[in-house]
Amino acid sequence: MGALYFRLVKLLGTVGIHPRGEISLGQVIDEIRKNPNSRKAGALASFVGMVREDPVAHSESKVRYLEYEAFKEVAVQKLQELRTDLVKREGIVDVSIHHVVDRLQVGEDSLIVAVLGARRRSVFPVLEEAVERVKQDVPIWKKEFTSDDAYWVNSVR
Repeated sequence: MGALYFRLVKLLGTVGIHPRGEISLGQVIDEIRKNPNSRKAGALASFVGMVREDPVAHSESKVRYLEYEAFKEVAVQKLQELRTDLVKREGIVDVSIHHVVDRLQVGEDSLIVAVLGARRRSVFPVLEEAVERVKQDVPIWKKEFTSDDAYWVNSVR
């Protein structure tokens, strides 16, 4: 199982850009727990970014939905580079990062990150860094649609 897992991760990675409905927190948790080194882990932390109704721009209008777009090939490559960097950190066993690129309604998941590590003190800083670096480094764009307007958000933060 161990060699097969690592060959699959090398081939596919535990990262992805997905259409709506293709990925869930449960799937990400199940995937990361299959790492053969998971028995060395004492902590699993996750983050789920969700569409909220409060707009990024200062407005009285509520968000109706968001549309995410990505330069998919580059986005997947950047996610894999980020994952590769983060799994080198002391105490980290595995990292999984998945972003949804589609039209998403308020309350739907847009970003799922999971970090498996030896201890909680190892996983929380890496989890936060992963989320921030996805927003800074990965070519994913967000357009907000409110009851009054539609506009591109400069940075997906």
